[in-house]
Amino acid sequence: MTTDLLAPYRWLQGPDGSPQNPLGDIYCVSFFGELDPVEVLRRFGSKEASGREMTFRELDEEVFEFVEETGGGQGGGYVGVVKAGTWSVAIELWGWCATSWETATMLSRGCEMVAVGRHDYAEDSFIYAVDGTVVTSFTPSRPCDRHGGDANRLNELMHAVGLPPQEPEDDAKGEELWDDLSEHGLARVFALAARITDVSLTPNLLDGPLLVGAIDEGLS
Repeated sequence: MTTDLLAPYRWLQGPDGSPQNPLGDIYCVSFFGELDPVEVLRRFGSKEASGREMTFRELDEEVFEFVEETGGGQGGGYVGVVKAGTWSVAIELWGWCATSWETATMLSRGCEMVAVGRHDYAEDSFIYAVDGTVVTSFTPSRPCDRHGGDANRLNELMHAVGLPPQEPEDDAKGEELWDDLSEHGLARVFALAARITDVSLTPNLLDGPLLVGAIDEGLS
């Protein structure tokens, strides 16, 4: 029997408004190795010393109000963090901070960080940074076009999840790959993130309380 390695992550590609995907069509999920949620909030610039515990629905309501007030150009305004093993997972609804190259260098100081962004009105993104340096970054639909201080470091893991680091040799294979990544690229980068962090982002991760704080305006 063939195992579908993307099955745990297809929910993250659901259309906006789908009950299977409560994150919507713009979001960023970032993973921080060996940091607790309070420290993650501090790095996002939260002024609240220890954050506030909220359900995912309460976070969604806070973000909705912020976006209504600001027009959405400043992101979602809040980040919710939950512990998963030795990693902390940060959820930015309607946000993209952690996938910014400049912000990633700040967020990853003294730790390992992986961030995946979905943005249906711009482009999806993947970034891997360690101790203040972006190791590799790429758009899920173009894994062969990577940037970073050691852009080839994840090549073996990328191959394993269907993100070939090299351009296909012929046009037919190139078109086939483009079709696959246009449809499944986001799920594939979440599978890559799981290979790096050993954290599989399943919906039940959103069931427990999140530690929530406001994002510093300078990061949005």
